[in-house]
Amino acid sequence: MTQHIVIVEDDRVSRMRLAGYLRQLGYRVSETEDAEQMEHLLEYDPAELLLVDINLNGKDGLTITREQRALSKIGIILLTARNDQVDKIVGLEMGADDYVTKPFDKRELAARVKNLLVRISDIGQAPEGAPPIDTFGHWRFDRIRRRLISQSRTETLTGIEFGVLKALTDNPGVTLSRVRIDELLGRQHTRASDRTIDVVVGRLRKKIEEDHTNPDWVLTVHGQGYRFVAPDVD
Repeated sequence: MTQHIVIVEDDRVSRMRLAGYLRQLGYRVSETEDAEQMEHLLEYDPAELLLVDINLNGKDGLTITREQRALSKIGIILLTARNDQVDKIVGLEMGADDYVTKPFDKRELAARVKNLLVRISDIGQAPEGAPPIDTFGHWRFDRIRRRLISQSRTETLTGIEFGVLKALTDNPGVTLSRVRIDELLGRQHTRASDRTIDVVVGRLRKKIEEDHTNPDWVLTVHGQGYRFVAPDVD
């Protein structure tokens, strides 16, 4: 089935150009100009991915991200004309999977869209004989349902949170640089100043660590990257 992308952008010209480009790539694309139109559309025509402009009238992109993340694990990429790192970081903390700053290279956006949709598809169509659930501390890492389970609670993971945790738990005891984690996630067009991985690691720590300021599982190796401490690794 053709993957469905919903664009939420109040600039008609920008929206139409972006929609036309994505349709040329073979995606099914719906256009909406605000949160109300998007919500109505999703009720009867669910999507795999939202492309949301941050600076919208009414509900802005950050509010949409927070509300949609509370409802589902739909892929979310934020579009912003701002260079303000605060907006980008807040968006990621609210559950966005990625962001692109306007004016953006269409090929870069296409690559980010493709990689995120592949991750979502892989998670939703895991084959028989999938890898067993990882166990660390009081957590079980359910790779099929993209969640963490303990006796007292369940923590669901966004697409990028799942990808980062999978990369780290697939390589216990190994320090992975931000660049290497990006490569494992299929994010091969990131800039040196991109702090997405740092933000996602921070979100993961708040979910899995007893004290996220003094982590037991996802450690920072200063100047190098991050390392997951498996139960049997130092």
